[in-house]
Amino acid sequence: MPHSAKYVIHADIRTSGVVERSDVVGAIFGQTEGLLGEDMDLRDLQDASKVGRIDVDIESEGGRSFGTIQIASGMDRAKTAVLAAALETIERVGPCRANCSIIKIEDARAAKRREIVDRATELLAAFEDEQLTSERLVEEVRERVRESELTEYRDFPAGPRVADSDAIIVVEGRADVRKLLSVGIKNAIAVEGTDVPEEIARLTQDRTTTAFLDGDRGGDLILRELAQVGNIDYVAFAPRDRSVEDLDRGAIMAALRKKLPYEQIEDGTTPRETFAPTDGGTVTDDATPSEDRIPEPSSDIDPDADNGAETDPAVGQSPPDPSDADSSTETESTGGPTETHPEQTTHAENGSPTAVESAERADSAQEESERTDSAGEQDESAAETAPKTLGDHVADIVEAGSGNVRLLDSEFSSLAETDADDAFEAIETAEETAHTVVLDGSVTQRLVDIAAQRGVGQIIAAETGEFVKQPASVRVHAADEIELN
Repeated sequence: MPHSAKYVIHADIRTSGVVERSDVVGAIFGQTEGLLGEDMDLRDLQDASKVGRIDVDIESEGGRSFGTIQIASGMDRAKTAVLAAALETIERVGPCRANCSIIKIEDARAAKRREIVDRATELLAAFEDEQLTSERLVEEVRERVRESELTEYRDFPAGPRVADSDAIIVVEGRADVRKLLSVGIKNAIAVEGTDVPEEIARLTQDRTTTAFLDGDRGGDLILRELAQVGNIDYVAFAPRDRSVEDLDRGAIMAALRKKLPYEQIEDGTTPRETFAPTDGGTVTDDATPSEDRIPEPSSDIDPDADNGAETDPAVGQSPPDPSDADSSTETESTGGPTETHPEQTTHAENGSPTAVESAERADSAQEESERTDSAGEQDESAAETAPKTLGDHVADIVEAGSGNVRLLDSEFSSLAETDADDAFEAIETAEETAHTVVLDGSVTQRLVDIAAQRGVGQIIAAETGEFVKQPASVRVHAADEIELN
């Protein structure tokens, strides 16, 4: 087919006897010669490359032959149609009768266009597979930066600040180091197994060391090994049965803010028992470390230290001033015998109370009355100051329809109370992290998220609401699930 072919003539041919391809080609040239004039002579058209090679596919069966003819044409449509019609004038091929019929005239450019469309579709599909969305593009850049920041310290996966930082975080594996790098913590190193290497043990001797471990038995075992061969200052755990590499930024920062001195957890059956039942490392008041035992946290260990992290309150209190105590009542004693009036003796002898006895009895009755009144006042005061149960708070806030939110510590003492619409701001700006939030309203995803970030253990609300994802560290209950006392 010539490169300039525009059309292709497709024809069928049948003969009454057995013929060969050369017979068919000879019949085409011989029987069309002079038929269409000098301008349309087939041989001249081929010499001028206006007609291509004549392709014949012939087969024989049962003493007869049949096949197809294809001729490419670079002429216009009219001349191509004339040439095609001329093929149907062929009546004999060699000694055999023949019948030639045109099937179609195909536009070769249309076929090329179909090929172009098919190929373009394949190329476009491959091109789209390689395209990156803007979000994916940014994430890929971040991943490469994180991977480039992941270094090795004496053949162990580490962040770039481990070698020169005065504080380090020891984690379990390479994935944990990479996770901490993704949130901006660059002074972590991985032990990669329960057998703590000597190199890491020596590294902990002259650095402030925080062990940040998974919330499972493997974390307990690694901590015990670290404590035996190294020097551990603080301990933080991921929420129960979760790994450090699975935590988001908020959960990581919350766990590190709630780290405890190692001395406070070494007496537990397992180290994680020291942490309160609420996941993520929330501790009770009795376990709160004193300010004079915890140095100012390093920015290498807790990047959110400047973003609202709480300062641990001191647990010690000065003894009460003796001058504030009630002064004791002094009893005056008289020296010498008490003089008795004759009338007093007479009354006493007659069985009637003397004046002195009557006065003493009156004073005694008055004192008894004062003691009774004082005891009553103390009972009322004690009743008013008696600690409330969780059920009492639920009754005050939810059952009473107060429209408020109340923040409680781990002993269920009230920390703050405000309008329920301001619950998010109350939790976010609370000076002391709340253990429990009681809300006369509905829990939203936004409220659950800030509670997880601030280390709240549980939320009790009039309605649990609907939210897509509930953090494992925050338990959410409806008020009707709480037993009211």
